[in-house]
Amino acid sequence: QVQLVESGGGLVQAGGSLTLSCAASGSIFSILNMGWYRQAPGKQRELVATITAGGSTNYGDSVKGRFTISRDNGKKTVYLQMNSLRPEDTAVYYCNTPPHLRPYPWGKGTQVTVSS
Repeated sequence: QVQLVESGGGLVQAGGSLTLSCAASGSIFSILNMGWYRQAPGKQRELVATITAGGSTNYGDSVKGRFTISRDNGKKTVYLQMNSLRPEDTAVYYCNTPPHLRPYPWGKGTQVTVSS
């Protein structure tokens, strides 16, 4: 069973940057497609970015050009580099498999708060 632990969130001013990490347990991590999601208060969980096992990436329109997803299979970790942060990026960020795959148990997420 894969377990996911997100970290790296915090409070940042608009225009700032943060890098989130998602550490995964389990030996199959290197063959997993992974994604970052976020959920703002009162809103549904939103897919932010995905990365395949081979490193191909896709981004939601609202973060394209500002966020970068990457992975280190040796460390079983997926990263989300977030630049030019906006107040509307404020949310709890989670990692998991992309929507077309069965999700693993959701972690606690990491809170990102962007002040204006």
